[in-house]
This record gives sequence, structure tokens and C-alpha cells, in this order.
Amino acid sequence: MCCGPLTHCSPRSRWAQTHARAHPSQTNFDPIFILVLAFKRALFRLGLSHICCCCRPYFLLVNTQLLKMASIYAWYRDLMDNKSDPRVNAWPMMSSPWPTLAACLCYAFCAKKLGPALMANRKPFELRGVLIIYNLAQTVFSAWIFYEYLMSGWLGHYDFRCQLVDYSRSPRAMRMANTCWWYYFSKFTEFFDTLFFVLRKKNEHVSTLHVIHHGIMPMSVWFGLKFAPGGHSTFFALLNTFVHIVMYFYYMVSAMGPKYQKYIWWKKYLTAFQMVQFVLIFSHQLQVLFRPSCQYPRPFVYWIAMHGFLFLFLFSDFYKARYNKTERKTKFTNGLCMVVMNENGSPLNGKNGYKQEAESEVPNSYASSAADAFVRRRPVS
Repeated sequence: MCCGPLTHCSPRSRWAQTHARAHPSQTNFDPIFILVLAFKRALFRLGLSHICCCCRPYFLLVNTQLLKMASIYAWYRDLMDNKSDPRVNAWPMMSSPWPTLAACLCYAFCAKKLGPALMANRKPFELRGVLIIYNLAQTVFSAWIFYEYLMSGWLGHYDFRCQLVDYSRSPRAMRMANTCWWYYFSKFTEFFDTLFFVLRKKNEHVSTLHVIHHGIMPMSVWFGLKFAPGGHSTFFALLNTFVHIVMYFYYMVSAMGPKYQKYIWWKKYLTAFQMVQFVLIFSHQLQVLFRPSCQYPRPFVYWIAMHGFLFLFLFSDFYKARYNKTERKTKFTNGLCMVVMNENGSPLNGKNGYKQEAESEVPNSYASSAADAFVRRRPVS
């Protein structure tokens, strides 16, 4: 044998003793501890105790890594169980981040790989009626969420300078938390924007920017709902839902055909409206940093402000390229993150441009979200 008497190689090894001292409350329940202990006991019962002794250095190395894993798992459980808002833990999709993450990854795979592959040898679907109904539903849904945000706090009850989260179970606090959940749910309904692009074989609209935006929003909102369902950062959702009211109404009218498109002459101002939204979002978030007395969680402030900066940059790039006639032929002719069309329908940015489809029943001005709200001139018949 490689070690002394059998008693020196008892199943309760150095790792087990160390783990018991470090985690006395988890000794009998930690799945990692139970697994390793069961493995060592099995060696003894099979008369292979010498393996346990000879491989002690390797066991110690593995035990160290298992201790780290156990610590990470304990931190994760403490975060999910003790640091989150207990009011929302039992709500759909809120007990764990993994279902939301799985849905986002599945969306990205279907949008970029599976969907285009399934439609490769099929004719595009004609979805004019579906698009009209869908955009109408999204307009009404966004209007309701906007109203709920106003009535549950932002219409006279919240402080625009600093608003902490009300974790009580008062009717107003629960109404705000409930509204936050519905806003989270709306991020999944926006997946249909991409689905309709794929079914209509408008794959050029399903850009990487489009997929990233739609893919990360449910996950971002999930963390806000899990830990801070209310308070200062819901101003972002309030503005976003208001913009979605205008945006989806525009897409609905655009999908109704040339007869009604004369009523959406204000399409240029839609992009400017969205840019104003982003300025208000990051300004409202960052002003908290100049108020040391405001105890609103800083990670949410930084995260939402970063979103505002990112999309302001992307939209300003597009706006100047699309509407600034003095610059769009020079500075913004290549490398645009959003496609810009010339007056005759040809792309200004070369290979990155969208192909003009004059025969399309539904105008190509139909875009998918605030992040990809690119407005396109209707082909002249």
C-alpha cells in the first residue's frame, strides 16, 4: 500500500474536513460534497482504498477545484435566493435566468441559421394582413404598458431625480412590479419582428445589430425585474414603450400600402424622436452619479446608460447618412451599421446595402425595432 493503516485513509478526507469547516451548514446537503464522499466510500467497499491513498495529490487538486465550484454555486444561490426581490420569484420565468438565456440563444440561432435555411427553397410568405394586425396589437400593448408605468409611479408619485425601489407589497408597488413583468414579456413578443422578416425572406434586414439587440434585451430586462422591479431605471422602460407606440403605429400604416403612406410623411422625425429618447435615457441615468445621497443600485445605472450611448451613436450615424445631403455622398458611403438608400433606390454603402425590391407588396420601410428602425423611401411605381 502507498500509505499507512486503512484508518489513515478514511472516507472523510482532508477535503471533506476542510469543506465541513468552511461550509458547516452545507456539509450534509452540498451535492458536490455528497458526490465526492460517495465515490470515496465506494472505493473502500470495493477494497480499493489504496487508490484513494496513492492518488491523494490528485484528489487534493480536484478537491481544490471542487471547493471553488462549490463557492461559486453558493454565491449564485445566495444571489438568486437572498439578494433578489422575493415578490417576483414565483412569477413565470423569474425563478432562474436559464430559461430566458435559453430563449435568447434559441432566438439568435433561429434568426441567423435555422430560419433562413428552412426558407431557402421556399417562396416568401405574403403577410400584409398579418403585419397590420401584429403592429396594431403591438401599438395597443405598448400603450397599455405606458399607461401602467404612469399610473404606478411616474405620474406624480416618482421623483425624476432619484427614485428608490419600493419593495413593499402595497398596491402601487405591486402594480409597478407587475408592469415591469409585462414589459419583460413584451421583449419576447418583439421576436415576431424577426420571424416575419425571415418568413418574407427579408434576410438582409436581420442584421447582426438587429439580432444582438433583440437577443440581449430580454436578458437585460430579466435582471432588472429580478432585483429592482421599479424605481429610477423604469424611466427607461417608460420612454421606450412610448416610442414603441409611435413606431409600431408607423409600421402598421406603412404595411397598409401606398394608399395610406402619404399619412406618414413624418418618417424622418421618427429617427430623430428615437435619438431624443436615448439622450433622455442616459442623461436621466447618469445624473444619479452626481447625487451621492441617492442609493439606487449603480450597476443598473451604468448598464442602462451604456445602452443609451450605444444606440444614440448608431442612430446618429444612420440619421446623418440618410438625411444629411452634404455628407452622405462622402463620409457615410461605406461601413454603415444601417443601410442607406439613394434617391433612385440604389444602396449608398456598396455591398452592405439592401437590394431594392420594387415588386414587394409590403413597403421596405417596415423595420423591426427601435434599434433597427431604419426608414426607407418607398419605390416609385
